[in-house]
Amino acid sequence: MESVRYELLETRLREARPQRICVIKPSGLGDVIQALPLLPVLKAHYPQAEISWVISRQFANLVETHRLIDSLLYYHRKGGFRTGWELLRQLRSRRFDLVFDLQGLLRSGVMTLATGAPLRVGLESAREGSRLATHFSIRDTGRLLPANRRYWKLAEVLGHKNAKREAGIRIMNADREWLSEHLPLSPARVLAIHAGATWVTKRWPATKFAAIASRAAREYGFHLAIIGGPNEEVLGAAVESIVRERLPKSVADTPIYNFAGKTTLRQLAALLESVDFLLTNDAGPMHLADALGTPVCATFLCTSADRSGPSGSQHRMVNCKLQCAGSYRKRCPYSGLQKMRCKEDLSVEQVWQAFTDMVDQPKILKFVA
Repeated sequence: MESVRYELLETRLREARPQRICVIKPSGLGDVIQALPLLPVLKAHYPQAEISWVISRQFANLVETHRLIDSLLYYHRKGGFRTGWELLRQLRSRRFDLVFDLQGLLRSGVMTLATGAPLRVGLESAREGSRLATHFSIRDTGRLLPANRRYWKLAEVLGHKNAKREAGIRIMNADREWLSEHLPLSPARVLAIHAGATWVTKRWPATKFAAIASRAAREYGFHLAIIGGPNEEVLGAAVESIVRERLPKSVADTPIYNFAGKTTLRQLAALLESVDFLLTNDAGPMHLADALGTPVCATFLCTSADRSGPSGSQHRMVNCKLQCAGSYRKRCPYSGLQKMRCKEDLSVEQVWQAFTDMVDQPKILKFVA
């Protein structure tokens, strides 16, 4: 009976002719980027529909110029009751026909319910009671499935399984002009370094990132670009300082550009599109670089490359091997000498081997024209 009901709902979704669609996916950065390839699918299947997206204000800069988004609704996590109520009022007043809750949390469930849309769809990974706000959940979309595959299940339900996956991130001329002013064109290859992450349990030590970066400058002649979010300026400065201390006199004049906390998301996109490689933790810039075609070498401590990393033979993912690896805990469960032992377990040499394996593939080298 349940199977028949699900098939009926799938048919309803395929045959719907909505005029107004809302995608609710306010955060985080990496998840938003991985959900963007659904936009061409939605536009192809529902060409008559206007598409709105609920987005956190901090990520709006990246998607506000997207060609397939007709309007944005802004979510303010710390905006208080008044701003929250205003968002719910807007969601109700837009009279959406079809809503997709790709966030699957209490707050997105409240948003979904507020729309009053006659067809509301979620994922099996939803928690905090948010599934109660949807009419059905797409099958085989549990939390153990990588986010990009989880979101793409919607494309499969709509009959677009083999569609080309394109994030459609649009970098404006002003962003490219900013980049040309701050990252001079050079025949040397550029390595971007991101040592930050929202969770402390995702952060491989800055000293180790600096060790890889300085060795890359010494052995490959890389110029270096340090990146980071608004709260990572101190971390970026620390990486820069350690790298400069480690560089021998023979390469002491290696250009090091520190952009940590100094870019908008579109400027960051312009930068990551232009560099040759990114060395990073499991964080949003990893997925942004992947969406822009830049090879990534990433470290994974409390998370898993299989579940959270980008796919593609051009990338190199390095997992911690401790028993607690891939536990997805925001706080380390151990204390004393065992606390955050993953940072020591994942060695510089392991990451360096993965990095050189990536760099030494001629077919993926990106040359400056």
